[in-house]
Amino acid sequence: MTVSVVICAYTAERWAQIVAAVASVRHQSAPALETILAVDHNAALAQRAREQLPGVVVTENRETPGLSGTRNSGVALAHSELVAFLDDDAVAEPDWLECLLAAYVAPEVLGVGGAIEPSWAAGRPRGFPPEFDWVVGCTYRGLPDRRAPVRNLVGANMSLRRDMLERVGGFRPGVGRVGRLPSGCEETELCIRASQQLPGGRFVYEPRARVLHAVPASRGGWRYFGSRCFAEGVSKARVAAWRGPADALASERSYATQTLPRGLLRNGRAAVRGDGGALVRMAAIAAGLLVTTAGYITGALRIKAAASG
Repeated sequence: MTVSVVICAYTAERWAQIVAAVASVRHQSAPALETILAVDHNAALAQRAREQLPGVVVTENRETPGLSGTRNSGVALAHSELVAFLDDDAVAEPDWLECLLAAYVAPEVLGVGGAIEPSWAAGRPRGFPPEFDWVVGCTYRGLPDRRAPVRNLVGANMSLRRDMLERVGGFRPGVGRVGRLPSGCEETELCIRASQQLPGGRFVYEPRARVLHAVPASRGGWRYFGSRCFAEGVSKARVAAWRGPADALASERSYATQTLPRGLLRNGRAAVRGDGGALVRMAAIAAGLLVTTAGYITGALRIKAAASG
């Protein structure tokens, strides 16, 4: 199968990371058909990329500003059967595409995603619980440790069938990150929509397909942790309104009732053994759940008010 890689970018502040991401795609054991850099409404960055990244197809977002429109703009230029997505601040392991491709074992596999490991610029904060690594755009404790079906993929490391994207209409505007605003869920909404429209289709998580995701020191602080949790709740409320709460919250229920309690128990035991960061991680788990829930309630109330007004 052929695969195109789409890297989405929006700021020249990440230029060195963009160059590193492109280089990691060039050194894949299973070569990509093409590398597409999709730039979100930044003409100067797009021009610089055209001049300094030979062999890379550069396009600009022609849709609404944000990650959804930027991804759609990149997909529009792809000529392959599969489209893989890599964040502009991530680098792929040399066998990344090979591992993703190997998981397309049947036609009903609509997409395959892999592990996103954090690369902390200032070292991992002792009080940051691995159960909340999704806050910094990475896979988190609680996901399968081997190839398994999942409800949705994580955007920094995922691949999708191009014909499936065309059939379901691509990524939906109005959901997902815009610049530095810490919202998300555009890939969640798309995967749920695809499963609803294409019964029998499934998405697969393959942890052997690995990328390293840069995490700046600013994202290791509690201010970002809280804002990202709240924004996630708001985004989930939008997805629930569009796709129905049963599908939109299925994974979140098991996460809240199984993954997080196990994290509290694990850290409680660590605290007894003298781990000074365990109590902080326990507090972070509880606070993260509460703030995310508050964001969901706020988002649901806003949607209800807009509908009635």
